Amino acid sequence: MLGLNTISGARVALFFVCVPLLLGFSLLLGPTGMLWPDLDSPVERAIMSLRFSRLVMGVLVGGALSVSGVIFQAILRNPLAEPYVLGVSGGAGLGATMAILFGAVAAVPLSLPIMAFASAVATLFLVYWIASRGSGGMPSVYSLILSGVIVSAICSSLIMFFVSMASAEGLHNVIWWMLGNLQPVSFNQRLFSALFIGIGIGGAWFLASRLNALTFGREMAHYQGINADAVIMGGLLCATLVAATAVSMAGMIGFVGLIVPHVIRAMFGPDHRWLIPLSAVGGGTFLAVCDAFARTVIAPIEVPVGVVTALAGGPFFLLILQRKMKNAWIG
Repeated sequence: MLGLNTISGARVALFFVCVPLLLGFSLLLGPTGMLWPDLDSPVERAIMSLRFSRLVMGVLVGGALSVSGVIFQAILRNPLAEPYVLGVSGGAGLGATMAILFGAVAAVPLSLPIMAFASAVATLFLVYWIASRGSGGMPSVYSLILSGVIVSAICSSLIMFFVSMASAEGLHNVIWWMLGNLQPVSFNQRLFSALFIGIGIGGAWFLASRLNALTFGREMAHYQGINADAVIMGGLLCATLVAATAVSMAGMIGFVGLIVPHVIRAMFGPDHRWLIPLSAVGGGTFLAVCDAFARTVIAPIEVPVGVVTALAGGPFFLLILQRKMKNAWIG
């Protein structure tokens, strides 16, 4: 198992030099090219304020999805795992869809993240309960994945049912939200969401050393005096918290939790004490850059950022699947 002293200080330093440069690039890039703002102009101040709000959204959502992917990959010992695997994103999406279509968001703006999280937690416990049946209360990795796929499919079907019954305005709102976008939410919702994401990432980092042992199997964790079931449940709750919050903010943005953890793991190794915080930073930066690309690639038309991450994630998914057939993912 890798320790902190095995991480190259030069790589970490280069990483933290590149991050602000990429964030600055994504902030200045717009449909007309690079914008060097004139802060004396009210119009340009408003443009930069909007872009900065989207940058904050990207950092929060991308960091949350990346950390969620790290946790799921560690617990499931599967390099293809991300928030969609256990139905967490589907459950959060179902809760958010109901909040949008049934008018809860209009009445209580913070109902969107609350319903998304509650629905995601309910989905997680349903998946865990299904996977535990017939296995003595200790579900295997494969039963968790299979149960998650089934429950996710059910959630997707329910979302489509509610969408089919929606009005034209509700249909537009839900479809745009499902494609994934970083249009700024209210300040209170951003603050509320940032608190949830911070708690989830902090909890995941607290479990980092235990996740290191868990990646080598439940037996290895047991021999090191670690309660594997408690770590799995704690990790799943942290991953669910951050993923559901991200979904409530920006909709269904896929593949961030797949791409970023693999890149960070390849650069800095599998030690979760480094992998979790670096993935949070890397995921936020990646999504912010994707959003800048989404608003400029076919300007003045804006492409939903979820479409961009899906186009990037599809080939990456196939590459990982091909490599998995030849090599062990935890190196």
